[in-house]
Amino acid sequence: MLDILQHWYRRHFTDPQTVIFAFILIVGALLIFILNAHLMPILVAIIIAYLAEGMVILLKRINLGRTVSASFVTALMVTAILLALFVLLPLLSRQVSDLFREMPDMLAKGQQLLLRLPEEYPGYVSAQQIEEVLTLARTELASMGQRVVSLSLSSVVGAITFLVYLILLPLMVFFFLKDKDLILGWLADFLPEERRLLRTVWAELDIKIASYVRGKVIEVLIIWSASYVAFALMGLNFAMLLSLAVGLSVIIPYVGATVVTIPVALIAFFQWGFTGEFGWLMAIYAFIQFLDGNLLVPLLFSEVVNLHPVAIIVAVVFFGSLWGVWGVFFAIPLATLIQAIIKAWPAGEVEIEKAAD
Repeated sequence: MLDILQHWYRRHFTDPQTVIFAFILIVGALLIFILNAHLMPILVAIIIAYLAEGMVILLKRINLGRTVSASFVTALMVTAILLALFVLLPLLSRQVSDLFREMPDMLAKGQQLLLRLPEEYPGYVSAQQIEEVLTLARTELASMGQRVVSLSLSSVVGAITFLVYLILLPLMVFFFLKDKDLILGWLADFLPEERRLLRTVWAELDIKIASYVRGKVIEVLIIWSASYVAFALMGLNFAMLLSLAVGLSVIIPYVGATVVTIPVALIAFFQWGFTGEFGWLMAIYAFIQFLDGNLLVPLLFSEVVNLHPVAIIVAVVFFGSLWGVWGVFFAIPLATLIQAIIKAWPAGEVEIEKAAD
């Protein structure tokens, strides 16, 4: 056993840079894991500033100073937040209220359909099974109502926290953009002078992560817009709410599109039944998903991420359980980080001796 551990150590940790890099990774991971709730606004600001750096560079090329460029980008961010708060959020709120108001009628219609199943398929479905399903649905709806009430009671504290973050986030993004060189220089003072391994990993990640996140934002906006236009032209109820869900579903590969299909199909069925409108809507929805998987994804993410589907699903589950929505969104970049570290990890004495032989 001791020989195995010595062999593993000689293989992976004979280079001093490897030890330093491993120490940085462990300390950083522990800090994020332990303090993720407190560090989340800072991490979000760092991510936004990192993604907006490209726009700052473009503005600097037309002879604008870094401070002016950072101010312009921050102003665009604030404008987008205000539009979301005063235009998008009220519309979504109205549609959610309408959905809850129409929920009893939808449930009544669904109950009638379920109660007809034992008559149409007596050998497969019994009345007792249908009653158990309805009881379970009533229980879940009751618990959902309790959660909504408890959420509303704590909404005052949540609103205050949200307003604080709403002010702090643009400020942090502005200073991260304006004083980027100063902040990076300060951080570099804590790192060793010889940073070959860090530079190797960062060189691979810089292009991949930035391209992935920017591409994912573009994909969400395109799918959201296309779905809204299709749903609105078809006259589907809750078009904005459902199209937003469809747009956000692309964040979770393989799973998101499957999950969001259920509410789209249910709303369309309760509105039209099994009619031509229902068929046309589902056909258009399937066409949007087809274009996303066969046109947008190859176009936006060509050679950016080279991960096996199993690795992607495991990353989504793992990081989503740690950090919720943000963990799901950044699961693939984080998995790409791990892959880059594994590829860039220096060869130890064992590999060097084999190469010499």
